[in-house]
Amino acid sequence: MNTVTSSPAEDPVAPEVRDIGYGRMFADFYDRLFPPDGLPERTAAALARWQAGGRALELGVGTGRIAVPLARLTGEVVGVDSSPEMLELLRAAVEAAGVPVTAVHGDIRGYADGTGYGLVYSVCGTISLVLDPVEQRGVVARAARHLAPGGSLVVETHNPGAVHALHEGASRTSFFVPYPKPGTGLQTYSTLLPEQNLWHTSHLWHEDGRVRVGSEITRLTTPEDIDAHAADAGLVLVSRQGDWAGGPFLPEHSPVHISRYVRAADREERV
Repeated sequence: MNTVTSSPAEDPVAPEVRDIGYGRMFADFYDRLFPPDGLPERTAAALARWQAGGRALELGVGTGRIAVPLARLTGEVVGVDSSPEMLELLRAAVEAAGVPVTAVHGDIRGYADGTGYGLVYSVCGTISLVLDPVEQRGVVARAARHLAPGGSLVVETHNPGAVHALHEGASRTSFFVPYPKPGTGLQTYSTLLPEQNLWHTSHLWHEDGRVRVGSEITRLTTPEDIDAHAADAGLVLVSRQGDWAGGPFLPEHSPVHISRYVRAADREERV
């Protein structure tokens, strides 16, 4: 059974959902930013190995790039997102794939459904879109409360070391990434805001003679930041890697850091 709606929380005007407008800017071209290189399937395979049965919960599900392949492997995934535009694309993807993904319009900073999950995860820098470190800590705390016994919390976000290396000491830089399709590519203008520990990027997507623009501001979130939030929530680090193939995390080179946490009691039982 595939579920494309979930609850009254899906009302796009629900007052408790603070939408930063990400979907309004990116939904039109978001999925095309990611080349068909098998990364969603590798990500889902890694997450499936860490899921302790039951259902999975994705915080910041977007268009379902990860939730759809994960649901094929492990069963139902509940996906929460504040963007009605992204959830509309998710529902279409779920309908086409025939997989059990439940779309929930909600705010990851306050989402709670009283359910225990064998896996809770947030990928592709979603946690860093929460700019307030106190609210970031709250997201991790709520995620921890959703873990069933033996469950894992997995967080992937940008590596600040690699971002600073990209800038080579400058506060601003720009770059262009060509895509295989002729006339297609991504042009990015990148600005570091060190006083606020923020990273501003504006992306220009070139395709078929058209240019679409999306901008985002993210917090430069270190592995130590996530570790501290997890520790406050009673979680301990199990593993950290620099890509979804299991490569090591290199502080100055890995584009992302991927961290897996479990409850301290669960870790002690395994030892």
